[in-house]
Amino acid sequence: MDVFADFLAQIAVPEQRARVNEVLSWVATQFPRMQPVVKWNQPMFTDHDTFIIAFSVARHHMAVGPEPAGIAHFSDSIRQAGYDHTKMLARIRWDQPVDYTLLKAMIEFNLKDKAGCDSFWRK
Repeated sequence: MDVFADFLAQIAVPEQRARVNEVLSWVATQFPRMQPVVKWNQPMFTDHDTFIIAFSVARHHMAVGPEPAGIAHFSDSIRQAGYDHTKMLARIRWDQPVDYTLLKAMIEFNLKDKAGCDSFWRK
């Protein structure tokens, strides 16, 4: 996971850095065929050169971005997990547990939905 080393080093709060590293490592382990990359200063994972999921950090939360189609598809599940969301991302507060079942479902949805996609973003 050397590709994320510089990004992780920029996270000033050690607990937050550890949390993000844990999530990124989990994704890489669960979905080894995806490629870890950093674009627009965000760690993300792609499959066949198409975007699958990205992560970012803010003072109060870690954001998960599965594109608007992923947010729309999982809106109810995101709220049931106790997270809030915008059209583009879900926010997991630092004091909340990561719902890995939901995260896995989001990734699997994008992998399946974008299997034939030949562009980085959905059109």
